[in-house]
Amino acid sequence: MLNKLQKIKLVITDIDGVLTDGLLHYDANGEAIKSFHVRDGLGIRMLIEQGIQVAVLSGRSSPILQKRMADLGITLSILGKLEKETACFELMQQANVSPEQTAYIGDDSVDLPAFAVCGLSFAVADAADYVKKNADYVLTLGGGKGAFREMSDLILKAQGKTDIYATAKGFLKSVRNMVQ
Repeated sequence: MLNKLQKIKLVITDIDGVLTDGLLHYDANGEAIKSFHVRDGLGIRMLIEQGIQVAVLSGRSSPILQKRMADLGITLSILGKLEKETACFELMQQANVSPEQTAYIGDDSVDLPAFAVCGLSFAVADAADYVKKNADYVLTLGGGKGAFREMSDLILKAQGKTDIYATAKGFLKSVRNMVQ
């Protein structure tokens, strides 16, 4: 596992059920709100600040999601595509990385093709059992509850980059460009 974590240069994340709790809140005009965990946002920014690219791959698209991506500085994405196998390869090509340098985090059946083509796969704690069985690593936190941050800390630790989250000096060195 450590060897795989050390190779990661791109993290591809699902949204609903990973960066959110999976609930969709609608009003008469459509999707009204999404809730994102602030620690996940900080984990995304820490990865980016340390040279690890982050991409979003979601079967859905919404102005709320696009706003969150812009706030976090995520520039790689494929939205509105349920077929995630070829989408992962497209994102890897855009990021100029290999499958072995790519991690994917997901929570449901739609993520299984991505698990199969990425070098390292993570399932959130509240993913279905059949999804967990296909993941390389099952996180202890659930979707929308800090699971992405848990994963980002694992990657940064394996790559010897813990100062950014574990020390005041390390964090302050990178905080200028961060948004949560």
